[in-house]
Amino acid sequence: MVEEPRNEEKQETGTLTQTVNQDDKVFYGDAKQVNRLGYADYNEFSKNTARKQSLQGFDDDYLDFVDYIIKITHRIWEEKAIGLIYQTYHNDVIMHAGSTNIQGVNEVVSGTLQTLHAFPDRTLIAENVIWSGNDQEGFLSSHRIMSNATNLGDSSFGSATGRRASFRTVADCFVHSNRIVEEWLVRDNLHLVQQLGFDPVVIAKQLAKQGENKASLQSHFGASQTMRGQLEPELYVSQATSFDIGDFILEMYNKVWDWRLFNHVKDFYTDHAVVHYICDKDLVGAEQIQGMLISLFASFPRAKFTVDRVTCNEGVTHDEWDVAVRWRLQGLHEGIGYFGQPSKQPVEILGISHLKVRGERIVEEWITFDGLDVLRQIYLGISEGEDDVTEQCVHDD
Repeated sequence: MVEEPRNEEKQETGTLTQTVNQDDKVFYGDAKQVNRLGYADYNEFSKNTARKQSLQGFDDDYLDFVDYIIKITHRIWEEKAIGLIYQTYHNDVIMHAGSTNIQGVNEVVSGTLQTLHAFPDRTLIAENVIWSGNDQEGFLSSHRIMSNATNLGDSSFGSATGRRASFRTVADCFVHSNRIVEEWLVRDNLHLVQQLGFDPVVIAKQLAKQGENKASLQSHFGASQTMRGQLEPELYVSQATSFDIGDFILEMYNKVWDWRLFNHVKDFYTDHAVVHYICDKDLVGAEQIQGMLISLFASFPRAKFTVDRVTCNEGVTHDEWDVAVRWRLQGLHEGIGYFGQPSKQPVEILGISHLKVRGERIVEEWITFDGLDVLRQIYLGISEGEDDVTEQCVHDD
């Protein structure tokens, strides 16, 4: 992907502390170029007729990049135009789904058919599309969706249950010339299997057993850790003289997530901030947000946290930003925390968070990752009869 980020002042590399800069991480989309989703639902959004953006290489049916994302999602999933995938996905598309990769347009078609078999009435409500790029170098979208569906067909989780479920999905897509070339997909499958009445631990064990590699091949070549040997974590040093959204986001993740300085939550979030976490948990205020972060990192106390990309759009109201952050947490499950008793297994979490920043503070956030995929990794290689690893939200009502 060759899209250029905004050019900011670079930080110098110290002799002992590696500083971080935003030159290769933060990207911006001009909200004036698109018919933004905002607070409109699909009924209102679909009535837009204004074309504001150059879309060379795209079908004439699309008004702008946000319109492209909203329309193809609606047509494929709700109108059941499955074959549209052949026109809107690259033949060699790569889809990153949690800790696994899927490659090829036929795999996308297959996965879509199987999901619709299990949930034939699925509706996908677009909550936001955060984007950047152009038609020459390519676009990047971060599409947050709330799905409602009835489990009327068998799925990879088990037999049809007839139960209704709602679950959040976020898809980051790199798109060029009308085709999705690469996609990063995260879905709250842990919450989904809970609603269907399945035991997530049982399902995770089944998925782990199905994915076991019988060949004697090394699959892990090191343990990613926060510290680089004996050196402290990388440090983000802000040189901004006034508020800059990219600088604000990188500084927050560096202090709170990289350094585990959870006392700084109060510096970045408003007193009434709400974080929508996996398993349908809403966390309100600094104490609950700190508690969630401590519980998550307690399971992976030495894990390396990395921000892959930050995408920023101006918000609907004055002094507001919509931000998408794609991140990874890599390390050993070696502590007692959100994911229960330690298994010593290596785990990688792919996550995408959406944040609403207003008045230079975070007022709302959506954190999405696949907790069921985390459990699957935890149970990889664990034989029958070994101590069970339990996951706290598995037992929630």
